[in-house]
Amino acid sequence: MSNHKTIVALGTILRKEMSRIFRIWPQSLIPPVVSVVLYLIIFGSVIGARIGEIGGVPYMDYIIPGLIMNIVIANSFSNTAHSFFLAKFNHSIEEMLVSPMPHWLIIMGYVGGGVIRGLLVGIFTMIAALSFTAINPVHPMFTLAVFILTSILFASLGFINGLFANSFDDTSWVASFILTPLSYLGGVFYSIESLPPLWQKVSLFNPILHIVNAFRFGMIGYSNINPYMALASLAILSVGSYCLACHMMRLGVGIKQ
Repeated sequence: MSNHKTIVALGTILRKEMSRIFRIWPQSLIPPVVSVVLYLIIFGSVIGARIGEIGGVPYMDYIIPGLIMNIVIANSFSNTAHSFFLAKFNHSIEEMLVSPMPHWLIIMGYVGGGVIRGLLVGIFTMIAALSFTAINPVHPMFTLAVFILTSILFASLGFINGLFANSFDDTSWVASFILTPLSYLGGVFYSIESLPPLWQKVSLFNPILHIVNAFRFGMIGYSNINPYMALASLAILSVGSYCLACHMMRLGVGIKQ
């Protein structure tokens, strides 16, 4: 495909994805923001007043980066998983496969849709958080890099989930039984330094812990781990998951029966 045709094809998929996001905006954009506001009221205002500070950081400021990351992860993943499975269910993916579009371009379109939804929800959540506390990114470019790479990583993983899914239930169980537990055990509401030494070491195997701490470093300058190592690992995982999705698509996993 020529560069012009590639841009047109990618733009078409992205427009379709954005149209879907905004068509169901009461379901896709509002509930996550409401959930975070409730968390901030309950944990930030009520419980946070008793906890005080963690590492010299007000508890409200401490939990906001983690809550934003949880929302970005969940929405980037679910948007791509549901959207691609819907294309399989409606057999519209077959039209793309017989077209001149390469597999990497199709994946980029769907992953791009997940990234857009993750970023939109993350931005809206950040705006809502400003009504509770005045928080500005200490390292803006670092924050933006974590923001985008996290969206790419989980949108790519959502695409892989969509490839394997045989029903709509299959697009939800990963988020419910894997991502949600890892998110709540990812140091959003607590510092791993408060855990016994054994559980501190176990927690380091949770990738979301590294993502949350990297984003927290970008937002407020505080982290329990090396944020630059976390960012490098996140970049490698993002590229790796996208390449894995391309490889699986090329093999026809979940598509060729």
